[in-house]
Amino acid sequence: MLLTLGFSPCPNDTFIFDALVHGRIDTEGLRFAVRLADVEELNRLAFAGELDCTKLSYHALGYLTESYALLNAGSALGRGVGPLLVTADAALAQNFVPDASTKTAIPGKYTTANYLLGLAYPNLQQKEEVLFSDIEGKVLAGEFSTGVLIHENRFTYQERGLHKIADLGEYWEGSTGHPIPLGGIVVRRTLPPEVQATVDRVLARSVRYAFDHPAASEDYVAAHAQEMDPGVRRQHISLYVNDYSEDLGVAGRAAVTAFLAQGKERGVIPAGRADVFVTR
Repeated sequence: MLLTLGFSPCPNDTFIFDALVHGRIDTEGLRFAVRLADVEELNRLAFAGELDCTKLSYHALGYLTESYALLNAGSALGRGVGPLLVTADAALAQNFVPDASTKTAIPGKYTTANYLLGLAYPNLQQKEEVLFSDIEGKVLAGEFSTGVLIHENRFTYQERGLHKIADLGEYWEGSTGHPIPLGGIVVRRTLPPEVQATVDRVLARSVRYAFDHPAASEDYVAAHAQEMDPGVRRQHISLYVNDYSEDLGVAGRAAVTAFLAQGKERGVIPAGRADVFVTR
């Protein structure tokens, strides 16, 4: 069976999908047509129902539980991995008081970063969507007072002259006690349950292969992150790929459940389905 599969060109995704894409593991008869895109573009494709399997922000998942089920494998979830709210103004970083005039660049409406920003700073209403890799430059240029950084930009913002206002992941962890769910891999609910379960097993196998043979994916990771320093690529992978990526487990599933429940309680996401996970 051929399935369409979307994931981002970021090192954490190319690292975990390398073995699946390049036939290094048993895919149990499944084949995948890959589409690489920024996570907010993947969110939009999922809203349009264009992909059988895809990377997805957990914020977007809150809107799509009727259409997609969450795999136990493939998630970016953990502690100390959250988005950062930054500014080019050192004084503002030290004494940040958000008001209606604060203009903030966000990496996408349905990103988990925007979800967390809304929880931590509900008064920040002037938000504009910007490609995640352009946010640093636009904040430095004075186009925005503040910006929310994700992915590898958390490793480079200080050397570029930006200052951290808050770690939005720390806000979540401190207020809930759970690790922060950033992005997960989902599969279309219209696929037979046995196919959904097979995709889950295959991806877990791909993640395990990546852990056991880290050098195998280096060329694939580098090919899609050519402008990124090799050291930053390694930092990126080590930050976002962990045991939760192979299997959410009890703690990971509890974190996802809490994330979606809080969103529903605050009216940020619709009610949706309670059974969000793929049945093994």
